[in-house]
Amino acid sequence: MGNIGIMGGTFDPIHNGHLMLGEQAFEEYQLDEVWFMPSGHPPHKNDRKITDPAVRLAMTKLAVRGKTGFICSDFEVRRNGSTYTSQTLKLLREAYPQHHFFFIIGADSLYEIEKWYEPEQVLSQAVFLAARREYEDAHPSMEKQIAILHNKYNADIRILHCEEMDISSEMLRERIAKGLSVSEYVPSEVSRFINNQGLYQEKDKA
Repeated sequence: MGNIGIMGGTFDPIHNGHLMLGEQAFEEYQLDEVWFMPSGHPPHKNDRKITDPAVRLAMTKLAVRGKTGFICSDFEVRRNGSTYTSQTLKLLREAYPQHHFFFIIGADSLYEIEKWYEPEQVLSQAVFLAARREYEDAHPSMEKQIAILHNKYNADIRILHCEEMDISSEMLRERIAKGLSVSEYVPSEVSRFINNQGLYQEKDKA
């Protein structure tokens, strides 16, 4: 039986912030592996054109290559239709009953998770590792939010003790569209791939 971290995301493109979160989860919770899993057809991103799944998978493979314990997984990319986290976790548990799954999320997702499709199914199927980030006074503290979700869903949510990088894939796409470099924000192999493929040259239409 293995303890497996799941690092999901559109990864459009994958960046150093994603890798840092995966590294922290791997080390802090002594995981056997972290699977970086690009989403296939994320239903919540229908307002903009998503880069082809095969291209996002290729970038993810480059980003994790040679990193101990990091695996690129095509589990979601291979599925047809919209890919919901609740379904992904159910299918993972069926396909790998020998593993114990830890789902890695940013702090923002901790406050939005009740808006996800079938949140009770999502929160019951894995331990959640949430990156620490303090919000303005408008938000309850992370500890309070974790307690709320535990009491409501019996969720097992633990804090990842690292700061999230102030970086987003949207920011990187905008920089590239403006002709600016993103080499300090993504692994060098990913930066070369983006340049060679001519990705993100046009600003998102949405």
